Amino acid sequence: MPNVSHHSSLSPAYTGRLSTTPLPALRLPDESMDSEQTYRFIHDELMLDGSSRLNLATFVTTWMDPEADQLMSETFDKNMIDKDEYPVTAAIEQRCVCMVADLFHAENLRDDDPSTAVGVSTVGSSEAVMLAGLAMKWRWRDKVGKGAKGAKGWKGRTPNLVMGSNVQVVWEKFCRYFDVEARYLPMDEDRFVITPKQVLGAVDEDTIGVVAILGTTFTGELEPVAEICAALDRLAGGKGPDVPVHVDAASGGFVVPFLHPDVEWDFRLPRVVSINVSGHKYGLTYPGIGFVVWRNADHLPEDLVFRVNYLGGNMPTFTLNFSRSGNQVVGQYYNFLRLGREGYLQVMRCLSDTAQWFARELAGMAGPDKKPVFEVISDGSAIPVVAFKLVEGTKYTVFDVSALLRGYGWQVPAYTMPDNASDIAVLRVVVREGFSANLARALRDDLFEVLAKLDKVGIGGFSDEEHFAH
Repeated sequence: MPNVSHHSSLSPAYTGRLSTTPLPALRLPDESMDSEQTYRFIHDELMLDGSSRLNLATFVTTWMDPEADQLMSETFDKNMIDKDEYPVTAAIEQRCVCMVADLFHAENLRDDDPSTAVGVSTVGSSEAVMLAGLAMKWRWRDKVGKGAKGAKGWKGRTPNLVMGSNVQVVWEKFCRYFDVEARYLPMDEDRFVITPKQVLGAVDEDTIGVVAILGTTFTGELEPVAEICAALDRLAGGKGPDVPVHVDAASGGFVVPFLHPDVEWDFRLPRVVSINVSGHKYGLTYPGIGFVVWRNADHLPEDLVFRVNYLGGNMPTFTLNFSRSGNQVVGQYYNFLRLGREGYLQVMRCLSDTAQWFARELAGMAGPDKKPVFEVISDGSAIPVVAFKLVEGTKYTVFDVSALLRGYGWQVPAYTMPDNASDIAVLRVVVREGFSANLARALRDDLFEVLAKLDKVGIGGFSDEEHFAH
């Protein structure tokens, strides 16, 4: 057998070090590797991941135009925080903030003065939520401190935040990290959003704000923002506490303005002081971009803005992160220019149509006894999210359905609902750009096969107790 030199021009891909010598996983290798080999090694390992396009659990965008991919790859090296060195990237960020603020009807916007839009881009809505929460807490401190009796002022009181138990976990993090009492409003077995009556029963003089969700994580439903604001208006008018509202529009902020333009949930309601939105959800940009905008400068306390000059120039900054790539902002700007209002309307209508078609198919699925299998909770008409549960008496669980769908490549999450409704378990399908009508039909067909298997053997592969305990 001929001896092939290690440095031979014949370099088979998988018969050199790549295949014969295990690489250390938890420490730096002793030797360097060829760049092509390194790429192939990591690329092959990543093949074991699930397909992002078939991950119907996530709201996060998994497909963009190739031109957007190229622009983003060209700007990985731009540091978003270094506005003096990268003034064009900084200007693009501010343009995006202006476009978001305009979409949400912020006050005092002028086409000739981008600085009139008060907001910032963030690493998703999680950072945006933290910033909005801090602004509400600081404004509460100012209000309580000025009218407080005694030397302690606000330090002798405990601020609280009122929200539904259906909020995303970042709100729990905010309250824990920044010493705010979380007042969770429970759900019900047939209601998965908060009500104005619940809100009025929970707020007091130490409430820094109320959180209303535009497109909940659990079902995609819209909470009644206008009704909540109206109830708080009446409370304040009757000499009760004057409590601001923040709208968590992470999922619905880029959907509702196009599908439901007449629904008032944003800065058209005077009690709404801030809004967060995820660009990497229905803003249609890859993971890592969000925005928070305020009604006007009065609602962003100056004490929260820092100014540094060690990157060149005098730079104001109000973010929890510092260095991050500017390519996410560039990707979002591409979408804003590429699609415009007309394009976003077309995309959202298409996604909503696909979601509602799938919901109708679910409602029509029947078991061997010809009775319906699923009960649809949300049909995709609010935002393109379909949540559904098994009808009572089914011999298998939603966790069984989810597990078998994975065998077909689909990732469809099964989970229990929030407090006071935790005995209800549901499945959810998030319809995103890239999930075509053809793929929806393929999912429908695979779901038929899964149900047939479960009807035949009644797997019950997961105990209800195990899943409900988590």
